[in-house]
Amino acid sequence: MQGEDRPIPQEAEQQAAGEVGAEAGAEATGDHAELHALLEDARNKADDHWNQCLRLQAEIDNLHKRKERDLANAHKFALEKIAAELLPVKDSLEMGVAAAREGGEVDPDKLLEGSELTLKMLGAVLEKFNIKEINPLNEPFNPEYHEAMSMQERADVPPNTVVAVVQKGYMLNDRLIRPAMVIVSKAASGAGRLDEQA
Repeated sequence: MQGEDRPIPQEAEQQAAGEVGAEAGAEATGDHAELHALLEDARNKADDHWNQCLRLQAEIDNLHKRKERDLANAHKFALEKIAAELLPVKDSLEMGVAAAREGGEVDPDKLLEGSELTLKMLGAVLEKFNIKEINPLNEPFNPEYHEAMSMQERADVPPNTVVAVVQKGYMLNDRLIRPAMVIVSKAASGAGRLDEQA
């Protein structure tokens, strides 16, 4: 009767099924807890990344606002430095005018000296801010920097030479802000006839 299959009692069967079920339940509970922990970790990371994203967006918005404010201030106060430098020039001019109006004896030489000093101060301010004078007297006419007011027949200079400057021109950082108003030479009409006769 050794090779004979014996029927397993029902209690033993239930006990074996209970042990297998308990192992499977423990395994399922372990997997569930692990998945739950991974999900929580992923949620926490996602929340951290979202918060970082919001902070970065706020920083970018603040940078844009600061840039716009700085740009507006730059436009608004762009002339502040040159204005501060020009005030002493204005003060000097006002002192000269007040001295001339006082009615007492005014020394023309002193007024001239004061005007020359004031003009020198103004020149220093313009130079400091890279504003350069265009005074093309006796130079060839250049339409990029000069504006011809009229032409004058001249035999003593080559044609298209600036023979008089009506108003000086100015450049700011190598950019023309006002052309020089000039009178330009042209060949004398008699000179052409003499060349033909020769």
